[in-house]
Amino acid sequence: MSRIYDCPPSLDEFGVIDFCKNGYLLFPGVVPEEINERTIEFIETNPGPFDYEPSHILNEDWFVENVICQPDAAGAVRCLLGRDFGLPILMSSHRVECPQPAQEWHRDGGSKWGPQVNYLQVFYYPQETPAEMGPTEVLPGSHHLFSLSTLMGHYGSIAGAKYAECPAGSIVITAYNIWHRRGKSTGSGVRHNLKYNYWRMTSPGPSWKHNPDFDITDFDWQQTEAPTFRQQFRDSFDAAEMFLWLSGRHDKFKVMGGQGWPMPGNRLERQYGIPEGIE
Repeated sequence: MSRIYDCPPSLDEFGVIDFCKNGYLLFPGVVPEEINERTIEFIETNPGPFDYEPSHILNEDWFVENVICQPDAAGAVRCLLGRDFGLPILMSSHRVECPQPAQEWHRDGGSKWGPQVNYLQVFYYPQETPAEMGPTEVLPGSHHLFSLSTLMGHYGSIAGAKYAECPAGSIVITAYNIWHRRGKSTGSGVRHNLKYNYWRMTSPGPSWKHNPDFDITDFDWQQTEAPTFRQQFRDSFDAAEMFLWLSGRHDKFKVMGGQGWPMPGNRLERQYGIPEGIE
Protein backbone atom coordinates (compact mmCIF):
# COMPACT_ATOMS: atom_id res chain seq x y z
CA MET A 1 0.00 0.00 0.00
CA SER A 2 1.43 3.36 -1.03
CA ARG A 3 1.67 5.92 1.76
CA ILE A 4 1.98 8.82 -0.70
CA TYR A 5 -1.27 10.39 -1.87
CA ASP A 6 -2.55 13.19 -4.06
CA CYS A 7 -6.06 14.48 -4.67
CA PRO A 8 -7.89 17.62 -5.84
CA PRO A 9 -7.60 20.62 -3.48
CA SER A 10 -10.74 21.52 -1.53
CA LEU A 11 -9.78 24.99 -0.22
CA ASP A 12 -9.12 28.36 -1.84
CA GLU A 13 -6.99 31.19 -0.46
CA PHE A 14 -9.68 32.17 2.04
CA GLY A 15 -9.86 28.65 3.50
CA VAL A 16 -6.08 28.38 3.70
CA ILE A 17 -5.81 31.73 5.47
CA ASP A 18 -8.55 30.67 7.89
CA PHE A 19 -6.21 27.85 8.91
CA CYS A 20 -3.28 30.28 9.10
CA LYS A 21 -5.29 32.49 11.46
CA ASN A 22 -6.89 29.89 13.71
CA GLY A 23 -4.71 26.80 13.41
CA TYR A 24 -7.55 24.35 12.80
CA LEU A 25 -10.32 23.38 10.37
CA LEU A 26 -13.46 21.37 11.20
CA PHE A 27 -15.18 19.11 8.67
CA PRO A 28 -18.44 17.98 10.33
CA GLY A 29 -20.04 14.65 9.48
CA VAL A 30 -18.01 13.88 6.35
CA VAL A 31 -17.46 10.17 7.06
CA PRO A 32 -20.42 7.82 6.34
CA GLU A 33 -22.19 6.34 9.36
CA GLU A 34 -21.47 2.76 8.28
CA ILE A 35 -17.75 3.57 8.33
CA ASN A 36 -18.05 5.22 11.75
CA GLU A 37 -19.72 2.10 13.14
CA ARG A 38 -17.19 -0.18 11.48
CA THR A 39 -14.33 1.89 12.91
CA ILE A 40 -15.65 1.62 16.46
CA GLU A 41 -16.19 -2.12 16.07
CA PHE A 42 -12.67 -2.57 14.71
CA ILE A 43 -11.09 -0.60 17.55
CA GLU A 44 -13.07 -2.50 20.18
CA THR A 45 -12.48 -5.99 18.77
CA ASN A 46 -8.99 -5.67 17.24
CA PRO A 47 -6.87 -3.92 19.88
CA GLY A 48 -3.56 -5.20 18.55
CA PRO A 49 -0.37 -5.25 20.66
CA PHE A 50 -0.90 -1.63 21.78
CA ASP A 51 -4.57 -0.76 22.30
CA TYR A 52 -3.70 2.95 22.53
CA GLU A 53 -1.94 2.83 19.14
CA PRO A 54 -4.11 0.76 16.76
CA SER A 55 -1.91 1.57 13.76
CA HIS A 56 -2.97 -1.64 12.01
CA ILE A 57 -6.27 0.04 11.08
CA LEU A 58 -4.20 2.00 8.55
CA ASN A 59 -3.83 -1.25 6.57
CA GLU A 60 -7.61 -1.47 6.14
CA ASP A 61 -8.61 -0.23 2.67
CA TRP A 62 -12.12 0.76 3.77
CA PHE A 63 -10.70 2.99 6.52
CA VAL A 64 -8.03 4.60 4.36
CA GLU A 65 -10.49 5.33 1.55
CA ASN A 66 -13.28 6.77 3.71
CA VAL A 67 -11.38 8.44 6.56
CA ILE A 68 -7.73 9.04 5.70
CA CYS A 69 -8.49 9.97 2.08
CA GLN A 70 -11.92 11.52 2.68
CA PRO A 71 -12.16 14.08 -0.17
CA ASP A 72 -13.01 17.22 1.84
CA ALA A 73 -10.45 16.66 4.58
CA ALA A 74 -7.73 15.17 2.38
CA GLY A 75 -8.32 17.99 -0.11
CA ALA A 76 -7.60 20.48 2.67
CA VAL A 77 -4.46 18.55 3.63
CA ARG A 78 -3.37 18.78 0.00
CA CYS A 79 -3.77 22.57 0.12
CA LEU A 80 -1.66 22.85 3.28
CA LEU A 81 1.02 20.22 2.60
CA GLY A 82 1.21 20.27 -1.19
CA ARG A 83 0.84 17.49 -3.72
CA ASP A 84 1.94 13.91 -3.06
CA PHE A 85 1.75 14.25 0.72
CA GLY A 86 2.59 11.48 3.15
CA LEU A 87 -0.26 9.50 4.70
CA PRO A 88 -0.32 8.49 8.39
CA ILE A 89 1.81 5.58 9.56
CA LEU A 90 0.88 5.85 13.25
CA MET A 91 -2.59 5.90 14.80
CA SER A 92 -3.39 6.94 18.37
CA SER A 93 -6.64 6.06 20.12
CA HIS A 94 -7.86 8.54 22.71
CA ARG A 95 -10.62 6.31 24.00
CA VAL A 96 -11.95 7.54 27.32
CA GLU A 97 -14.63 6.48 29.78
CA CYS A 98 -16.77 9.51 30.63
CA PRO A 99 -17.19 11.45 32.84
CA GLN A 100 -13.63 12.77 33.16
CA PRO A 101 -12.02 16.06 34.22
CA ALA A 102 -10.38 18.23 31.59
CA GLN A 103 -6.80 17.50 30.62
CA GLU A 104 -4.08 20.06 31.14
CA TRP A 105 -3.34 22.32 28.19
CA HIS A 106 -0.43 21.03 26.13
CA ARG A 107 1.31 20.88 22.78
CA ASP A 108 2.25 17.43 21.59
CA GLY A 109 5.87 16.38 21.90
CA GLY A 110 8.07 17.33 18.98
CA SER A 111 6.32 20.66 18.44
CA LYS A 112 8.33 23.38 16.73
CA TRP A 113 7.56 27.09 16.55
CA GLY A 114 7.45 29.09 13.32
CA PRO A 115 5.44 29.66 10.11
CA GLN A 116 6.37 26.31 8.57
CA VAL A 117 3.64 23.73 7.94
CA ASN A 118 5.41 20.43 7.33
CA TYR A 119 2.94 18.11 9.09
CA LEU A 120 -0.61 18.23 10.39
CA GLN A 121 -2.31 16.71 13.42
CA VAL A 122 -5.80 15.35 12.76
CA PHE A 123 -8.62 14.09 14.97
CA TYR A 124 -11.42 11.80 13.74
CA TYR A 125 -14.58 11.37 15.81
CA PRO A 126 -16.53 8.25 14.73
CA GLN A 127 -19.41 9.09 17.07
CA GLU A 128 -21.38 12.19 17.95
CA THR A 129 -19.31 14.21 20.40
CA PRO A 130 -21.21 17.01 22.13
CA ALA A 131 -19.65 19.14 24.87
CA GLU A 132 -20.75 16.75 27.62
CA MET A 133 -18.62 13.97 26.07
CA GLY A 134 -15.41 16.00 26.29
CA PRO A 135 -14.39 16.79 22.72
CA THR A 136 -10.96 18.22 22.04
CA GLU A 137 -10.67 21.85 23.14
CA VAL A 138 -8.37 24.05 21.05
CA LEU A 139 -7.11 27.59 21.54
CA PRO A 140 -7.45 29.42 18.20
CA GLY A 141 -4.27 31.17 17.12
CA SER A 142 -2.13 29.49 19.77
CA HIS A 143 -0.05 27.71 17.11
CA HIS A 144 1.72 31.07 16.73
CA LEU A 145 2.65 31.20 20.43
CA PHE A 146 5.85 29.72 21.80
CA SER A 147 5.38 27.99 25.13
CA LEU A 148 6.51 24.73 26.69
CA SER A 149 3.80 22.30 27.79
CA THR A 150 5.25 22.42 31.31
CA LEU A 151 4.40 26.13 31.45
CA MET A 152 0.81 26.02 30.16
CA GLY A 153 -0.94 23.18 31.97
CA HIS A 154 -2.05 25.27 34.94
CA TYR A 155 -4.18 27.76 33.01
CA GLY A 156 -7.54 26.00 33.30
CA SER A 157 -10.33 27.65 31.30
CA ILE A 158 -9.07 30.21 28.76
CA ALA A 159 -11.32 32.82 27.18
CA GLY A 160 -11.72 32.19 23.45
CA ALA A 161 -11.01 28.45 23.54
CA LYS A 162 -13.25 26.34 21.30
CA TYR A 163 -14.70 22.87 21.80
CA ALA A 164 -14.65 20.66 18.72
CA GLU A 165 -18.28 19.67 19.28
CA CYS A 166 -19.30 17.67 16.24
CA PRO A 167 -21.61 15.05 14.76
CA ALA A 168 -20.43 11.52 14.09
CA GLY A 169 -17.93 11.20 11.27
CA SER A 170 -16.26 14.56 11.81
CA ILE A 171 -12.61 15.33 11.09
CA VAL A 172 -10.63 18.16 12.71
CA ILE A 173 -7.37 19.23 11.07
CA THR A 174 -5.00 21.17 13.32
CA ALA A 175 -1.55 22.67 13.32
CA TYR A 176 0.60 20.17 15.19
CA ASN A 177 1.70 22.72 17.79
CA ILE A 178 -1.72 24.19 18.62
CA TRP A 179 -2.60 24.36 22.31
CA HIS A 180 -5.23 21.71 23.01
CA ARG A 181 -6.61 19.38 25.64
CA ARG A 182 -9.38 16.85 26.21
CA GLY A 183 -12.39 18.82 27.38
CA LYS A 184 -14.21 18.11 30.61
CA SER A 185 -16.93 15.48 30.17
CA THR A 186 -20.10 15.31 32.25
CA GLY A 187 -21.87 12.61 30.25
CA SER A 188 -21.43 8.87 30.62
CA GLY A 189 -20.17 6.20 28.26
CA VAL A 190 -17.20 5.75 25.95
CA ARG A 191 -15.86 8.58 23.80
CA HIS A 192 -13.73 7.56 20.83
CA ASN A 193 -11.19 9.86 19.21
CA LEU A 194 -8.52 8.77 16.72
CA LYS A 195 -5.48 10.95 16.11
CA TYR A 196 -2.98 10.79 13.24
CA ASN A 197 -0.58 12.93 11.19
CA TYR A 198 -0.01 13.82 7.53
CA TRP A 199 3.38 14.86 6.14
CA ARG A 200 4.75 17.31 3.58
CA MET A 201 6.84 15.66 0.87
CA THR A 202 7.33 18.60 -1.53
CA SER A 203 8.54 22.18 -1.26
CA PRO A 204 5.90 24.79 -0.34
CA GLY A 205 4.04 26.56 -3.12
CA PRO A 206 0.43 27.41 -4.07
CA SER A 207 -1.46 24.10 -4.00
CA TRP A 208 -5.02 25.36 -3.48
CA LYS A 209 -7.87 26.49 -5.71
CA HIS A 210 -7.48 30.09 -6.84
CA ASN A 211 -10.29 32.49 -5.95
CA PRO A 212 -10.33 35.47 -8.33
CA ASP A 213 -11.72 37.68 -5.55
CA PHE A 214 -8.61 37.22 -3.41
CA ASP A 215 -6.17 40.14 -3.28
CA ILE A 216 -3.18 39.61 -1.00
CA THR A 217 -2.55 43.38 -0.85
CA ASP A 218 -6.11 44.20 0.28
CA PHE A 219 -7.11 41.53 2.76
CA ASP A 220 -8.09 41.54 6.43
CA TRP A 221 -5.57 39.25 8.07
CA GLN A 222 -6.88 39.94 11.57
CA GLN A 223 -8.32 37.09 13.61
CA THR A 224 -11.55 38.90 14.43
CA GLU A 225 -12.68 36.42 17.09
CA ALA A 226 -9.29 36.22 18.76
CA PRO A 227 -9.24 36.33 22.56
CA THR A 228 -7.15 39.01 24.24
CA PHE A 229 -4.08 36.94 25.14
CA ARG A 230 -2.00 38.21 22.19
CA GLN A 231 -0.17 41.43 21.42
CA GLN A 232 -2.37 43.73 19.36
CA PHE A 233 -2.40 42.85 15.64
CA ARG A 234 0.35 40.25 15.99
CA ASP A 235 -2.22 37.75 14.70
CA SER A 236 -2.24 39.61 11.36
CA PHE A 237 1.55 39.44 11.04
CA ASP A 238 1.67 35.73 11.88
CA ALA A 239 -1.16 34.72 9.54
CA ALA A 240 0.36 36.66 6.64
CA GLU A 241 3.79 35.16 7.25
CA MET A 242 2.44 31.60 7.35
CA PHE A 243 0.47 32.16 4.14
CA LEU A 244 3.55 33.47 2.35
CA TRP A 245 5.52 30.45 3.59
CA LEU A 246 2.84 28.13 2.22
CA SER A 247 2.96 30.10 -1.04
CA GLY A 248 6.70 29.47 -1.36
CA ARG A 249 7.42 33.19 -0.95
CA HIS A 250 8.57 33.43 2.64
CA ASP A 251 11.65 35.33 1.50
CA LYS A 252 9.32 38.16 0.43
CA PHE A 253 7.76 38.58 3.88
CA LYS A 254 8.64 41.94 5.41
CA VAL A 255 6.84 44.10 7.94
CA MET A 256 7.36 47.86 7.84
CA GLY A 257 5.66 48.29 11.21
CA GLY A 258 3.24 50.92 12.38
CA GLN A 259 0.01 50.79 10.39
CA GLY A 260 1.68 49.25 7.33
CA TRP A 261 0.80 45.92 5.71
CA PRO A 262 -0.62 43.56 6.94
CA MET A 263 -2.29 45.69 9.64
CA PRO A 264 -6.11 45.93 9.48
CA GLY A 265 -7.90 49.26 9.04
CA ASN A 266 -10.39 51.30 7.00
CA ARG A 267 -7.86 52.82 4.58
CA LEU A 268 -8.61 55.31 1.81
CA GLU A 269 -5.74 54.24 -0.45
CA ARG A 270 -3.44 51.30 -1.13
CA GLN A 271 -1.72 50.26 2.08
CA TYR A 272 1.86 51.30 2.78
CA GLY A 273 4.55 48.71 3.34
CA ILE A 274 3.34 46.01 0.94
CA PRO A 275 6.42 43.85 0.25
CA GLU A 276 7.67 43.69 -3.31
CA GLY A 277 6.99 40.49 -5.18
CA ILE A 278 4.02 39.16 -3.21
CA GLU A 279 1.34 39.99 -5.79
